[in-house]
Amino acid sequence: MSETIETDIQRDPPLPSEEEGAEIVLSAHDVTVGFGDNIVLDHLDLDIYRGEILGFVGPSGSGKSVLLRTILGLTRKRSGTIELFGTDVDHASESERLKIDMRLGVLFQHGALFSALSVIENVQVPMREYLDLPKNLMNELALLKIELAGLPRDAAAKFPSELSGGMIKRAALARALALDPDIVFLDEPTSGLDPIGAAEFDELVAKLRDTMGLTVYMVTHDLDSLFSVCDRVAVLGDKKVLVEGTIEDMLKSEEPWVKSYFRGKRARQLDLAARN
Repeated sequence: MSETIETDIQRDPPLPSEEEGAEIVLSAHDVTVGFGDNIVLDHLDLDIYRGEILGFVGPSGSGKSVLLRTILGLTRKRSGTIELFGTDVDHASESERLKIDMRLGVLFQHGALFSALSVIENVQVPMREYLDLPKNLMNELALLKIELAGLPRDAAAKFPSELSGGMIKRAALARALALDPDIVFLDEPTSGLDPIGAAEFDELVAKLRDTMGLTVYMVTHDLDSLFSVCDRVAVLGDKKVLVEGTIEDMLKSEEPWVKSYFRGKRARQLDLAARN
């Protein structure tokens, strides 16, 4: 007999997607992506609302990173439309695409920092690419982002090889925040971190969302992150979004993978720990 898990999660005010007229800042419609004869995403639909933290989950190899790269324009799609801030990116002019790119921040899996650059130089990469700023102003802005990401100022001069795993994640987050984006994409941001470090990173993401008005698209396998900071969850399976909704919706779902993931032994232990 299946075991139903009840939660006492309450959110006030309602989630952005629950509010009448909530703004959709990212919309993927009928998106198909493939490599040769291998179709990875097949007529996928997904909307993301301004101000929410969306957790994007699914089995390994299901195409989560492929969708992320497709949204960012790094992987070609075969069909469908992707709109960012109401603009179809396929029909955007060069200047429109540039403005859209400046409103996006990305934390790639494992940080993807440039090993030959210091932390402050890594954070300045987007600034150098898109802005024309005096060196002193760029230094101050980069230091501000480093502090916002929870790093001390003296970390600015360090190189990636001198950083711990948690510091690398925060330095990569600082780089993602360099241009004050509207949407931040986080690819497995807590992977490789110990439970305390992961929880602190989740708290930081929630705080930045609230203080900077960010929308967060978080690809993750971390149940703690999904339970603690995500407003909604979208589950990728069978090459499309199988289920999307709140954690409560995930716990009620009868989709086999969703049921196993959110109502399995580990999820029950997590729910019990949250109650104690």
